Amino acid sequence: MRSAAGARVAGSAAAVVVVVAALAGCSGGAGAPDASAASPTDTTAAPAFAIDQDFADPDVLVHDGTAYAFATNTPGFLVRSATSTNMRDWTVSESDALEALPAWAQPGRTWAPEVAEVSPGAFVLYLTAQDAASGRQCIGTATSSSPGGPFAPASGTALVCPVEAGGAIDAATFRDDDGSLHLLWKTDGNCCDLDTWIETAPLSADGLSLTGPPVQLLKQDRAWEGALVEAPDLVKRDGVYVLFFSANDYGGDDYAIGTATGSSLTAPFTSQEKPFLTSASKAGTFHGPGGQNVVTFDGRDWLVFHSWDDAYAYRGMLVRPLTWDGATPVLG
Repeated sequence: MRSAAGARVAGSAAAVVVVVAALAGCSGGAGAPDASAASPTDTTAAPAFAIDQDFADPDVLVHDGTAYAFATNTPGFLVRSATSTNMRDWTVSESDALEALPAWAQPGRTWAPEVAEVSPGAFVLYLTAQDAASGRQCIGTATSSSPGGPFAPASGTALVCPVEAGGAIDAATFRDDDGSLHLLWKTDGNCCDLDTWIETAPLSADGLSLTGPPVQLLKQDRAWEGALVEAPDLVKRDGVYVLFFSANDYGGDDYAIGTATGSSLTAPFTSQEKPFLTSASKAGTFHGPGGQNVVTFDGRDWLVFHSWDDAYAYRGMLVRPLTWDGATPVLG
């Protein structure tokens, strides 16, 4: 998942170039899932990391032929970042993408960044951090005139901070066909024995404020999801809203990626009975795939997500081709 992302951190802070060998194919516990309980998406090769170091909860922004990836904090960094010009070869930056935490936040738990171009030359980073006043995770904003940052805090108050629901994490943006911009997030109820909800609300044109009340789209209601759903990422295909999300315990093999569909952003979505991608596959094994992002680059769709390494020391970033059968995603 994205929440509790700072709980296991490792990897080098040095700049590296890493290559995907082949583009084919919140809290503890590393028990292997029952492969018979789901029909996981098959892959055609064993997993190969695009970024083989700690780079969890990846979000990718494409701008002028370059892909900019952002990830959860690691030691010495508030927000990790990397770039690619082909979705295969990635250079991890030695610089922090976030200049400083906003005044409302305290260090140590800066999770799951999302970067959006809200207007030409104006970029907003939506960050999850710990609210100093309540101790809950909340979502704030930072801005930059460059897609790669550095980003500077845009407000001294959090944008989304529902303390009574356990806080909020895992911001994602979505631009609808009419040009309207929307924010999605997860209420972090699993922190305190509450339900978790994926919610959405419309954003102002500058991306810095909500212009309407939140709508609840999805909560955990499938056995494979365990106690939570999180890490929303929304796309629209064939007139259908397709929501990708992660569910279950991020710290082990039960974590998985699911999908849900809806006909509008003002009504609940329906999740699929079985996950889209699990740790068990017919031709390889992931370890807790999640934190996904659907990215369109050079006319093709890609699924960017994280998975634990074999030693469960860090979550590296993976990139796989994504195709569609109508509104049904298919991992290549």
